[in-house]
Amino acid sequence: MMQPKIISRETIKPSSPTPPHLRTHSLSFFDQFSSRNYVPLVYLYPKCGSDKSGQLKNSLSKTLSRYYPFSGRNRDRAFVDSNDEGVVFLEARVKCMLSEILENPSAETLNLLLPDDFLRKDSNSSSIVAIQISYFDCGDGELSPEFNLASMFPRGDLTIMPEVAPKVGNSFAKRFVFDASKTAALKAIVGDKVKNPTLVEVVTALIYKCAISASRSTSGSAKPTLLLLPVNMRKRTEPPLPENTMGNAASLFAVSTMEGESDIELHGLVGQMKESMARFCNSYVRKFRGEEWFLTIKEFWKELSKLFIGGNQVVYISSSWCRFPFYEADFGWGKPIWVTTASHVQKGVIFMMHTRNGDGIEVFVNLEDEDMAVFERDAELLGYASFNPCALALI
Repeated sequence: MMQPKIISRETIKPSSPTPPHLRTHSLSFFDQFSSRNYVPLVYLYPKCGSDKSGQLKNSLSKTLSRYYPFSGRNRDRAFVDSNDEGVVFLEARVKCMLSEILENPSAETLNLLLPDDFLRKDSNSSSIVAIQISYFDCGDGELSPEFNLASMFPRGDLTIMPEVAPKVGNSFAKRFVFDASKTAALKAIVGDKVKNPTLVEVVTALIYKCAISASRSTSGSAKPTLLLLPVNMRKRTEPPLPENTMGNAASLFAVSTMEGESDIELHGLVGQMKESMARFCNSYVRKFRGEEWFLTIKEFWKELSKLFIGGNQVVYISSSWCRFPFYEADFGWGKPIWVTTASHVQKGVIFMMHTRNGDGIEVFVNLEDEDMAVFERDAELLGYASFNPCALALI
């Protein structure tokens, strides 16, 4: 570890002056008996936002107004002259990763993170308190975002896909909540015939099955259907993408039903999801970072386009946000009571995310109004999900 480089040095004073009658702070016997000795404390934080230095200076200044002796100076070891001279505030750059400190937390290394001369025996500093902020490489221990997907997945001579406007129609979204006991029961039913079904898979399958039933009920026909499922490719490519890669590193795989198909079972849909996902990853995703990128992506789009031949399918898109740490977002006033999504206008769209306690799933389904009128009364659906329950019950 290299010696930290001091990049700024200043004195922070109280935000308001100490009143005259508090200027002299007498020290007790115990204070006078104690020799001057700085007690070093080192707090290590991941990067958690910009201008933390400014926030800390402002907070420190306000704090010193209430803890006024700390901004003063010792006089003859008998009293503190609360003269608002302030405290030393240093900022330093450290040419190493925070992870290196955590992996080898030696005393010699940690001492380098303290204000530069306060541990020296011959130090004549008179400041009662000193603070140093040390900035580590690579985002103070966090990974800095990398916007480099274009270099990993160049477009080359591939034609830009035309932008497709969402089909709005007379549709609206409604919210359904699956608690832990109901999802466990659903998994148990599917698990008898499909190995290791996930919560997202079984809930998605039930929503898809009930949506198909509602569409058939209102249209009077059994049209083919297509369920498109986004997949995060970051950990599935070979090699995996770095964690700090920014951008839409996602693609699609599909589950479908044929026209006139009548025997639609939950376990069958879940089985299709698993098979389609595995086929997609093995055939394409793992090859996306290889030398044959252009051939692989062209082959993928060719296969995907075959699913839309005929153009008479009822199309649904289901996206899971269940692993997103929404409830870890703390902007300084605690974690959120509830996180939800606004109503989406595009019909056939399904969003799902974990409840606040993490063991249930909230689902937002957007269907044509006629289909929704049937869907929200589906007995099988309501056997596992509650329609728009009070959010307070989930806290």
